[in-house]
Amino acid sequence: MSSSELPRKEANVLKGHEGAVLAARFNSDGNYCLSCGKDRTIRLWNPHRGIHIKTYKSHGREVRDVHVTPDNSKLCSCGGDRQIFYWDVSTGRVIRKFRGHDGEVNAVKFNEYASVVVSAGYDRSLRAWDCRSHSTEPIQIIDSFMDTVMSVCLTKTEIIGGSVDGTVRTFDIRIGREISDDLGHPVNCISMSNDGNCILASCLDSTLRLLDRSTGELLQEYKGHACKSYKMDCCLTNSDAHVTGGSEDGSIFFWDLVDASVVSNFRAHSSVVTSVSYHPKDNCMITSSVDGTVKVWKT
Repeated sequence: MSSSELPRKEANVLKGHEGAVLAARFNSDGNYCLSCGKDRTIRLWNPHRGIHIKTYKSHGREVRDVHVTPDNSKLCSCGGDRQIFYWDVSTGRVIRKFRGHDGEVNAVKFNEYASVVVSAGYDRSLRAWDCRSHSTEPIQIIDSFMDTVMSVCLTKTEIIGGSVDGTVRTFDIRIGREISDDLGHPVNCISMSNDGNCILASCLDSTLRLLDRSTGELLQEYKGHACKSYKMDCCLTNSDAHVTGGSEDGSIFFWDLVDASVVSNFRAHSSVVTSVSYHPKDNCMITSSVDGTVKVWKT
């Protein structure tokens, strides 16, 4: 994919949140997206038509992250009220609330079978919860981090967490092994390459770092944006050809994966860009911001 095919044209602005939007996520086929924020709500949209479909309200504090199952039937969310909410998408009802974190919860992810939710918390732990059981207790607690866990990724057999302690830690659930890669700077977001071989980590020294998952080797660093005090997403484009992330000044950056050159940057929002989510198939991206909007970008 050449840099001319990157999504830089504003196609839609999704308005409805009151206050900062803290995350925006495509669903697995890219036809819908979810957003969540300071106003304690989660919103479901058709981003391509610019239509708001549904609002989910039950959280008592800001909602920091949201994830939907591959079949679009359930979603999970987390935030300032220390609980993980497990929702029915169509009815808007909360099926279960998982309690156990001793602080605010920063991130949530379903496993690929949608049977387990893993959450990352201020209490320095990752916790796994069984969606099919009626127990509200975690089935696993990983608490080897030395500071807040900001972000989590899952593979078939591993839980990967990124922490303010400067580490990205990989836990192999089958054999109970932990591998820790120390980046030397607080990690506020991690995401995996589409081929599963690399982890992209956003660090609070305004640098994105690409790690080889098998060796832990630092493959590349991406700079130019400002990221010093906010949790801000980063991800790879669906072809793994470019890296993208937001900046505290409202800009979006695209870097060449291999040589780390900035191939594009533009002012997308009037305030901090909190999140970026790339479409699974098309050259399309959604971004969210403290300015209260979610924007849809196309070529």
